[in-house]
Amino acid sequence: MNWQAAVETTVTGLGYDMVDCERTPGGLLRVYIDLMPPALGADGEALYITVEDCERVTRQLQYVLEVEGCAYERLEVSSPGLDRPLKKAADYLRFAGSEIELTLKLAFQGKKKYRGLLSAEGEGWRLVFNDGKVDQALDFSLDEVRDARLVPVIDFKGRRAKPAAGPKGAANNAEVADNKVDGGLDQ
Repeated sequence: MNWQAAVETTVTGLGYDMVDCERTPGGLLRVYIDLMPPALGADGEALYITVEDCERVTRQLQYVLEVEGCAYERLEVSSPGLDRPLKKAADYLRFAGSEIELTLKLAFQGKKKYRGLLSAEGEGWRLVFNDGKVDQALDFSLDEVRDARLVPVIDFKGRRAKPAAGPKGAANNAEVADNKVDGGLDQ
C-alpha cells in the first residue's frame, strides 16, 4: 500500500474526513482532517476538530506508517482551518450555501478570482457573487477550479458575522445574470 492510501484508509477508518495530505521533500508528512458531516452537536452548533482528534489520528498514523514501511521525518496532523479548502465534489456538496473564495485555472471575462455563495447546479456548481452593481452567477465544473476555500465566519464572544445570504443555499432576491464558464473555451 502506498503512503497516500495508508493515510486515507487510516483517517477514514477512524471516522474522520481526510481533507488533504502532502509530503515535502524534507520528509514532512502533513495531514489535514475534518469531522464527517453532519458535524453538529446536540445543541445544533457546529463541531470542530480538537487537539485530541489530531492526537488520536497521529498515534494511529505513526503505527500504520511504520507497519507499511512508509518513511517520513516528521508527521503533522491538523484541522483544515477556518478557510478550509474544498478539494472534492463531496466538499462542495457539504458546503453548498456557504460563502467561498474561488480561483479558476483560466480567466473568465478577464478575472480568475471570485467570492460568493456556492450552490449545486445540475451536473456542476454555481457561485453567486456581486460585481459591485448586480448579483451575477458563475457556473463552473471542478476541472476548472485551481483553488476553492471557505470564507471564515468568525464568532467573537457570541457576535457572529452576518452571512451574505439568507438560509443555507438561498441567494439574495436581486436579479441574477447567468454567466456560463465553458471548459472548452480558450481564454
